[in-house]
Amino acid sequence: MSNPVTASALQPTAASRFAELPASASHGPLRLEYRWVNKGEGEGATTDDAPFALFLHEGLGSVAMWRDWPQALCERLGMRGLVYSRPGYGLSTPREPQVKWPVDFMTAQARDILPALLDALGIDMQQRKRMWVIGHSDGGSIALLYAALYPDALAGAVAIAPHVFVEDISVQSIAQTKQLYETTDLRSKLARYHADVDSAFYGWNDIWLNPAFRQWSIVDALAPIRQPLLAIQGHDDNYGTMAQIDTISAHVPHAQRVKLDACGHSPHRDAPDKLNDAIAAFVRSQA
Repeated sequence: MSNPVTASALQPTAASRFAELPASASHGPLRLEYRWVNKGEGEGATTDDAPFALFLHEGLGSVAMWRDWPQALCERLGMRGLVYSRPGYGLSTPREPQVKWPVDFMTAQARDILPALLDALGIDMQQRKRMWVIGHSDGGSIALLYAALYPDALAGAVAIAPHVFVEDISVQSIAQTKQLYETTDLRSKLARYHADVDSAFYGWNDIWLNPAFRQWSIVDALAPIRQPLLAIQGHDDNYGTMAQIDTISAHVPHAQRVKLDACGHSPHRDAPDKLNDAIAAFVRSQA
């Protein structure tokens, strides 16, 4: 489904950097786009006593699609931040047209890809212990999975509009998004943020609309989370309900919840001030 005309629409900028991940048992060699934000001099690897924020984008996101929100939040937190595009997104290695993401693709991202990226960037275990993992939507789910799989390799996690099981509202909205992608200018709009826009869109859309994915759940994987956890959801989210963060709270008793009024699926766009207030207050409460 890749289109050779739009595949080169997004070009690297001066801020673009790339990490080379060697092939492993779970993936082939990968080239991942990343950027440091709000950093001082040097490549950006933090010192042992300097916390930083790592951002995990949504199912159609990328480094560019975050726009300036990671920078604004990091300035508020007094931290630097690391943003990257997962395989298939932004300027990272695209998904081959015939490749379908597996049902457990988010687990693979948390278990294999994220640690491999941290290794490639020279971020050691002491630095990871000072790392706040902040994820949105699918990225929120990956943040939860990382916190559960590596409970000693982060300072805490923030899951924004995460998915821990599949709801009818999610499938319905994703099906509607497919119609928009194929009949409106949504494809051209998304092409501003992905070098291979079909790689990004159909990788996400095909797995979420796969009948086998309807049974996907990470609820039983949440219990090992030990570090501070904040779960945030908008009341007007058309991709998920409050049942998502309420379920997280039921399985991770120390988790805190924030429910935002007049806010949809993307709090960093719909209610950035309220979101930043909530995250800053939570992170500072853990200091």
